[in-house]
Amino acid sequence: MNSTVTRSISGLVFLVVMIGSLLGGKFFFLPLFLFIQAQMMKEYYQITLGNKHVAVRNAAIAVAILSFGLVFVTTGTVDPALPVKYLGITLLLFVGLLMYMVVNHQDFKEYAYVLAGLLYIGLPVALSPFVVSTGSGYSGLLMLAFFIIIWSSDVGAYCFGMLFGQKLWPAKMCPEISPKKSWAGFFGGWLTVLLAAYILLKTGMIAFPVVHVLVMASLMHITGVFGDLYESLWKRQFGVKDSGNIMPGHGGLLDRFDSALFAIPTAYVYLVLFELV
Repeated sequence: MNSTVTRSISGLVFLVVMIGSLLGGKFFFLPLFLFIQAQMMKEYYQITLGNKHVAVRNAAIAVAILSFGLVFVTTGTVDPALPVKYLGITLLLFVGLLMYMVVNHQDFKEYAYVLAGLLYIGLPVALSPFVVSTGSGYSGLLMLAFFIIIWSSDVGAYCFGMLFGQKLWPAKMCPEISPKKSWAGFFGGWLTVLLAAYILLKTGMIAFPVVHVLVMASLMHITGVFGDLYESLWKRQFGVKDSGNIMPGHGGLLDRFDSALFAIPTAYVYLVLFELV
């Protein structure tokens, strides 16, 4: 099958699954995001550690899943701080367990990679139930809006980069990390994000003041680019092109969610700081 067709079909399936799970209710959201969390951590550890420290890696993934579950079942309860309390206790207990499991002190750096994967991937995903929790229960609209903004950033950056980043404005952002990223793509993605955010506002998917919507979307674009560059730097460090092959033509799940790991927490914290959620 032609690689473009394969990539298109794979991308379409991804969109259908994501949109369907977010709009289908919390019992569609829960298994999908648990799978995403575990698979991304698995990809991260496979590239970073190869076949080393399997038991410790599996323990970290289990802790991430447990943390997600605790946040999921306690979000929206009488004590709004309860999910964070459980999450903090769980992570602290794992750090203690990790120190206990260190047999050879020469492996300490590799154990640090295990903890880094938990903080880089496990923690942001474990906090995602906050985004879909409302006073009346579950709603995936805000999370879907976040993903639409992130996807708009990616599409806009690609299109503007191809149209203007080759000859008209070939200046590269970080050629040592990601040679294909151009400033034309960056600013084109930013314009696309602002347009997408405004459309989301007008269609009622998000209902915040327009200034906050545009600022939030801008922060998501910028931090999403940081997330993409961070993953590119990490993969370059270990000499790999894709984090996995679970999505034909697209790579691994970490390749698909690298921007979201930075952008979605940024957006939600912004909304919390301005008491909009």
